[in-house]
Amino acid sequence: MSTDHPPICDYEGSDYQERFWDEGERQYEHRVEQVALARLLPKSGNKLLEVGAGAGRNTPRYGGFDQVTLLDYSITQLQQAQARLGKDPRFLYVAADVYRLPFAPGTFDAATMIRTLHHMAAPVDALRQVRSTLAPDAIFILEFANKRNLKAILRWILRRQDWNPFAHHAIEFEKLNFNFHPVAIREWLNGTGFSLERQLTVSHFRLALLKRLVPTGLLVGLDSLFQWTGNWWQYSPSVFVRAEAVGGEPARSEGAFWRCPMCLSTEILAHESGLQCQSCGRLWPLVNGVYDFKVSSEN
Repeated sequence: MSTDHPPICDYEGSDYQERFWDEGERQYEHRVEQVALARLLPKSGNKLLEVGAGAGRNTPRYGGFDQVTLLDYSITQLQQAQARLGKDPRFLYVAADVYRLPFAPGTFDAATMIRTLHHMAAPVDALRQVRSTLAPDAIFILEFANKRNLKAILRWILRRQDWNPFAHHAIEFEKLNFNFHPVAIREWLNGTGFSLERQLTVSHFRLALLKRLVPTGLLVGLDSLFQWTGNWWQYSPSVFVRAEAVGGEPARSEGAFWRCPMCLSTEILAHESGLQCQSCGRLWPLVNGVYDFKVSSEN
């Protein structure tokens, strides 16, 4: 990997799914995200790309698609997804770098990126890569961590934080954990070949005290009502966006699905041990059902 390549947040070997979601009292967040996805995502389709799939928490929500490709940089996260989802032939597991996606141009008719962009040091580059994989009029569902949320605004007014939540630049509050401004997100989407269609504000009541005192079902119901305000203003900690792929299309290779992240050739030959690029000769292994396209400095 070149020295100017953006750093990657690697969840290899992490217990994130168990610690944060299964045992972390996140049922409220889990359910309100389910509501948002159901409202924005097409009910059915052919091929969907799930960027930052992790352990497959959201994957069952894409049941209307003929094929779902789970993409994550962490092989162990994808293995957890395999254990969670079982041997369903509709699911394809790919370990790869979002800045070097191994898919032919125009492959997918839908894509999602949920709780993933906030780990991107170069978010515009990541969005541009996702756009390259999408067919004309494909739908892209993006979730981002909103720096202009009510809690951050209050902390700034009370001088309990230094950074301005109204400034459009991203804020890195922990290493490779970024909050973004809604205006910046809209500009980035427009600049990378997307047309924004709808916004939903999500997780309005993400406060530990509220989640302890108020029944989860009631909080989810209230949040589902507030989500519709997203087209007018965005002051929640999480924002979901539905965008459509527009603009000029890259040349497509008829019938091609894979693209070599090293040389960008779509001449890929499949065999038992993996996928081999016919242009540069690189072999991308298939190990226990996971295609490994991770590029190292030795490649």
